[in-house]
Amino acid sequence: MLRYSQLVNPHIAPQKSRLHMLIEYLVIIIGIAPMALMVNWVLLPHAFVGGGLTGICSAIYYVTGGMFPSLFPEYGGAIPVWLTTFVFNAILLLIAGFTVGWRFCIRTMVGVAAITFWYRVIPILPQPIIEDPWLGSIIGGFVFGLSLGCVLAVNGSSGGTDIVAMIVNHYRDISLGNIMLVCDILIIASAFFLPLPESMQQEGVNPHYLQTKRVLYGVCMTVSYTVAVDWLMTRLHRSVHFLIYSSQYEQIATAINRTVNRGVTVLDGTGWYSQKPVKVISVLVRKPESSLVFSIVNELDPNALVSIADVGGVFGSGFDKIKVKSPNNQKKVPKNLHMS
Repeated sequence: MLRYSQLVNPHIAPQKSRLHMLIEYLVIIIGIAPMALMVNWVLLPHAFVGGGLTGICSAIYYVTGGMFPSLFPEYGGAIPVWLTTFVFNAILLLIAGFTVGWRFCIRTMVGVAAITFWYRVIPILPQPIIEDPWLGSIIGGFVFGLSLGCVLAVNGSSGGTDIVAMIVNHYRDISLGNIMLVCDILIIASAFFLPLPESMQQEGVNPHYLQTKRVLYGVCMTVSYTVAVDWLMTRLHRSVHFLIYSSQYEQIATAINRTVNRGVTVLDGTGWYSQKPVKVISVLVRKPESSLVFSIVNELDPNALVSIADVGGVFGSGFDKIKVKSPNNQKKVPKNLHMS
């Protein structure tokens, strides 16, 4: 049976079962579907240009409208987003495979295949499901971000600028976040120079004003999905520290080990009032697992004293991996340098 800790942090398990890997790939495939829904039902009908590869493919879709009526009649003669998404990602994956490594590309290939499939299957609505453009950019971006967060939670990827960031980071000591931020700014800003669709044109209104609004819609959508991703990832990776004072420490510690699948440390202490030795259970768990720990303590020792504190970050086995710069980018410490 898969526990929450194994699903969110699959590296804690000694070996991944086939069922476990199947669940992860299903999360990637199904989790990407809302992203495609928001693109085909909100972004494209409103003629927004968001960040990332989706923004580039959307811009191509707008610019090529009516150019290829015989090839893409169902898309009004425009090059469809699913096609450009597949082509660009295929090229980027080939480059990444020979530079970063094919192991990184496996899950990304699944994500790319899934997003291409959903873009192709889900129809583009002639009218957006959310008529107000500001509301559409906020809600559409938030749903898009939640969908992306679910994919990232199982170490998946939808491709696009993620691949570009990994390739650049492989050769230059630049953070992935900064690379993706620069890409998003350039893509969204390009919307100012794209022709306005008929749905956005207003008689007697300065076109530059409408172009500026179009850019702001894209910024709003990008900020919304970024907030959604951060919120979801923070919720999934939030940890708490338990200190449990109980005479039934052996049973409680064993139950936490077996049920929650977390390491437990039993500390020696002294009750200053009673002057008697006491045992204190120290355990770090993810926030969603805390209710399970409480239920274990309540069942085995309802009179136990429990202290819980939020933890800013936990790194190591079963939690987040410790990330450091590659040895080539680190300054070497002289061998003759000793502590004084």
